[in-house]
Amino acid sequence: MQSTPVSGGAVVSNVMIIGQAPGPREPALQRMFAHTAGKTLFRWFEEFCGMNESTVRSKIYFAAVCRCFPGKNSTGTDRVPVPDEIRNCSSWMGDEIQILQPRLIIPVGRLAIKQFIDCEKLEEVIGRKFRVARAGHHFEVIPLPHPSGASPWHKIPPGRKLTERALKLIARHSAVAALCRSRRSRGETS
Repeated sequence: MQSTPVSGGAVVSNVMIIGQAPGPREPALQRMFAHTAGKTLFRWFEEFCGMNESTVRSKIYFAAVCRCFPGKNSTGTDRVPVPDEIRNCSSWMGDEIQILQPRLIIPVGRLAIKQFIDCEKLEEVIGRKFRVARAGHHFEVIPLPHPSGASPWHKIPPGRKLTERALKLIARHSAVAALCRSRRSRGETS
């Protein structure tokens, strides 16, 4: 692992977004989903939930399976963390779940999804809601595909439709709907 850990900041929320690991730019910018994948992720939230990036960042807790940039592999793409690295970071996520006791966790990408449910093929899990227990707490999980430009899965069939179905489930989830209601009651808009 390289660089310093990246955090989503101290946000108390019933909703958590959990990614794989920071990319190469996130450590310098000190926020998760700060580049290409983030642009797509926040566009999805704007379109389906009516929440812009600043609202999402201020209302939803961001975490990652691994907290530091894993570096590049021999082909020049971001390296996927190995099982030992995942185990070394797993207590952080467990502690966060135990402290926040979220009602909804949104794992983004296959590595994050696998921390909560078996996922051989994205088609089997994207667009569905699951009931999960971890760190002594029960919550719902609605997985999303990774929004990076490295995979076109979310842009082509059946990924596109399944991603839209997942985003609609997220938008209708009571924990996310409550975030939108609290914004409206204070007169905030996207």
